[in-house]
Amino acid sequence: MNNFLPVSREDMAARGWQSLDFICVSGDAYVDHPSFGPALICRLLEKYGYRVGIIAQPDWRSTADFKRLGKPRLGFLVSAGNLDSMLNKFTAAKKFRSTDAYSPGGHSGRRPDRATIVYCNRIREAWGNIPLIIGGIEASLRRFAHYDYWSDSVRRSILIDSRADLLIYGMGERQIKEIAAQLAAGIEIAHIQTVQGTSYRTEGLEHLWDDYIELPSYQTVGDNKAEFAEAFKIQYLEQDPIRGKTLIQQHGEEYVIQNPPAMPLTTSELDEVYELPYQRTWHPSYNKEGGVPAIEEVKFSLVSHRGCFGSCSFCAITSHQGRIIQTRSHESLLREAQLLIKAPDFKGYIHDVGGPSANFRLPACSNQEIRGTCRGRQCLHPEACSQLNSDHSDYLSLLRKLRTLPGIKKVFIRSGLRYDYLLTDTSDEFLRELCEHHVSGQLKIAPEHVSAKVTQLMGKPGKATYLKFMNAFKKTNEALGKEQYLVPYFMSSHPGAGLKEAIELAEFIRDLGYRPEQVQDFIPTPGSLSTCMYYTGRHPLTGEKLHVAKDPHEKKLQRALLQYRDPKNYAFVHEALTKANRQDLIGFGPKCLIKPPRNTTPSRAKKSKKNRAG
Repeated sequence: MNNFLPVSREDMAARGWQSLDFICVSGDAYVDHPSFGPALICRLLEKYGYRVGIIAQPDWRSTADFKRLGKPRLGFLVSAGNLDSMLNKFTAAKKFRSTDAYSPGGHSGRRPDRATIVYCNRIREAWGNIPLIIGGIEASLRRFAHYDYWSDSVRRSILIDSRADLLIYGMGERQIKEIAAQLAAGIEIAHIQTVQGTSYRTEGLEHLWDDYIELPSYQTVGDNKAEFAEAFKIQYLEQDPIRGKTLIQQHGEEYVIQNPPAMPLTTSELDEVYELPYQRTWHPSYNKEGGVPAIEEVKFSLVSHRGCFGSCSFCAITSHQGRIIQTRSHESLLREAQLLIKAPDFKGYIHDVGGPSANFRLPACSNQEIRGTCRGRQCLHPEACSQLNSDHSDYLSLLRKLRTLPGIKKVFIRSGLRYDYLLTDTSDEFLRELCEHHVSGQLKIAPEHVSAKVTQLMGKPGKATYLKFMNAFKKTNEALGKEQYLVPYFMSSHPGAGLKEAIELAEFIRDLGYRPEQVQDFIPTPGSLSTCMYYTGRHPLTGEKLHVAKDPHEKKLQRALLQYRDPKNYAFVHEALTKANRQDLIGFGPKCLIKPPRNTTPSRAKKSKKNRAG
């Protein structure tokens, strides 16, 4: 018998089990690793004595797969997987993705659109009124009425469409332990209504005794973009486990109730969930298809913490993991590193040590643990808070311990690094050791844009901060005698960005001498501040009206400008520069982005040169 969780009746029989307490249905293939949410939740339940099985990527066209493991005693847990199922399937241009890293062999088409809803409705069809709990990123970010980019509409809370009883939002360990205990004690799921970090449906509000805030209803936000922005603003500002209030939103004859977010895990609790007996690989049933590609990104990496106080507008981590940093102990991480070293295919390289932002190892300030995060204020933007703790010594100490372990050749940092936060550290010790020990020739960072207007809306540092870091990185490497480079990532078509701002970014890329191979088109995913800007055309916190690139052709022009050196983009770049009245960038000079069209007559070409000189 292998030590994976049961996926079949045969697996259950091998453990001597006639039935299960919980069955987890997942849109991802079963990878028994802590970076895969379903595995983490199921292993945690297993530790606390529950019998848990997994139905991974069921055939949703009938109920057969949903009956495979029988009827669970306490309920079904449903997740679309590590990614929103629509984002997993479609690009920003709404084209089908050719691969799915979370499926065997990387093959696409193994899950339905809006997988959480489809799976839940099949479970209801198969088992009727059984306790049904949804979670994961797809459910978490769709807990209220939300804008759906793929249908270009405002959709109801996923609780309503899935007919689930409870929705776990955020990282769900604390919630699932409490819910499981109440179900095991015989409490009906309809009466489990006070768990922080959950949402539920109800037909009345008489049971609410705490203060709550009512959001504009689903019908109202669907009809009125200003009301949608107001609803989002309230959700955004109350996203805190200490000071946040209960939120409600009416959906026809029902209400969706959101309890405040779950309290952050302590260091010992976070250590616990990452040190459960994972097999740390895919289920052997996938061997014939070559395994599950997504494991390669995390197999030899260490998650050191959760949460992010960077609060980039286009990122939903604030709504899912929260702004309060939760940190694993050095001892736990060293124990996990020892497991990596013992792996037969480990080559001596730890690929990453980090989290959403690698160098956020500590809470932004001590006040957060007492009164929560500051309402309506950010820790780093538009400038670093005076109370910000920017000491990197703990992270540096951890990296030193890891890189001196026998069997470790190199410890890299590849997850997001907030260089603006790094620059607030009064010591240059971390930057020096980063360059000396933890960069493999290239360091990936994400300035995203350089236009002051756009970076302000993104919640990102401006061009001057990037240039300051670039200069510090260069000088540090020169002092070390190393030749290493920054690889910046940029985003096109973010709300507020028009052709003028895209050209400004293209000129910056030109001056860097950089040729980006990848450019991320902004994708409006549920739950982010930028998505609200995209849909409503205004900043929900300030009311500022914004230009939003919704026309596919304009988005194509913006993207082409950032890759203006690619011959395939020539016609788009020429069109964009002409539309923006920036013909000065068409010519033969060192500042030009493209040359004139080949059919330009010599006299016109000379005239263009004369105009540029003027």
